[in-house]
This record gives sequence, C-alpha cells and structure tokens, in this order.
Amino acid sequence: MTDVLAIDTSAGTSVARIDGEHITRASDANPRAHAENLAPLITKVGGAAGVDLIVVGTGPAPFTGLRVGIATARVLADALGVELAGVSVLDALARQALDTSTADQVTVVTDARRREVYTASFTADGADDVEVIRPAQVLSPADLDVVGELVGATHLVPEAPGRSLELDVAVLARIALQRRAAGVGMPTTALYLREPDIHNAPRPDRV
Repeated sequence: MTDVLAIDTSAGTSVARIDGEHITRASDANPRAHAENLAPLITKVGGAAGVDLIVVGTGPAPFTGLRVGIATARVLADALGVELAGVSVLDALARQALDTSTADQVTVVTDARRREVYTASFTADGADDVEVIRPAQVLSPADLDVVGELVGATHLVPEAPGRSLELDVAVLARIALQRRAAGVGMPTTALYLREPDIHNAPRPDRV
C-alpha cells in the first residue's frame, strides 16, 4: 500500500495524507496566505515523513499561490527521496464530479480572476482517472460552451445551470496512483494558461 501526501495551493491551501485506507485532510480557504499556511497544514495531517509519494496540484491557477505548493512539494520529495507527481486540479474536479454525475461528460470551471474562468471538459477513463475532451483554456464565462454537466465554480457562469463543487485534494492522490500504475508521466510543471500578473519594470533609458 502506497502512503501519499497531496498538496494543492491553486485557490486556498489544502493538504491530505493518505495512509492506506485512512485519509487525513486539512485546509485553509485564504487565497493569499499559502506560504504561511502550508507548512502548518502539512504538520496537522501528520507530516511528510514516511510517505512514498508526494502529489501536487499543478493548476491552472494564478502564479503566486500555485508556485508555493509546487516548490514545497519538490523540496519535500527531494529531501525525503520519494516520488513526486503533478496532477491538474481540473482533472481532479472532473473525477470528483463523474463519481456522482448522471452525465457521461463534465465541463469544469474554476476562478481565473479578471472576470474569466479556467475550464476544460472531460469524460471518465476507468474508475479513477479522466480523459480530456477539450483541453484547459482561460476565457470569459460568456464564451463558455458547456459539454455535459457544468461543475466547479459554477457561480461564475450564472447563465448556465451547474453543480458547485470544491476540490477534495485526496482525489489528486487517487488519480496519481492510477497514472503511476499505468506508467503515465506526471510532471509538476505549473499550468498558468496566461502570463503572470507581476512583470519586471522596464529599465530606464540611458542618458
């Protein structure tokens, strides 16, 4: 049995430790305190010592918060000498939704700020993974073409009926274990979908 630590900082900060059949979760909804909250939450679920795999959510999400989780996961995996895997949050939300949906396909939306949403559409790939129908993109809610059931941050798309759904970070681990068994690569490259909000200031012209 593989013991897993799952981390996500794509919105608030969420952590889960999976020891066999036992899952311990901890989270903080503050979208601006990832660096302060992540270490205490990892400690709260039992720490990282003894796990065989660390899984981190790769977004899509804004630059600042997302990089905290990915950087922490990389440091922990390197220090402990354990495997590291990245899974998209959209994939995890889709898997959650398909577990209980009467639809064969789902369209996931999350908050991209700037009055836009991150979105992708999926169908099931077995009992523990998903297959992408339409890849991740960022767009205005008015431009969203819903495939199947709409799930996630559905309040951002008031024109379309949907089901509100928050990420269960343990589903990242569930997908990662399935992909690991299938030999699928899981890079931890962050999925931003657009340029960071912070840019370097232009250099002044020389006199």
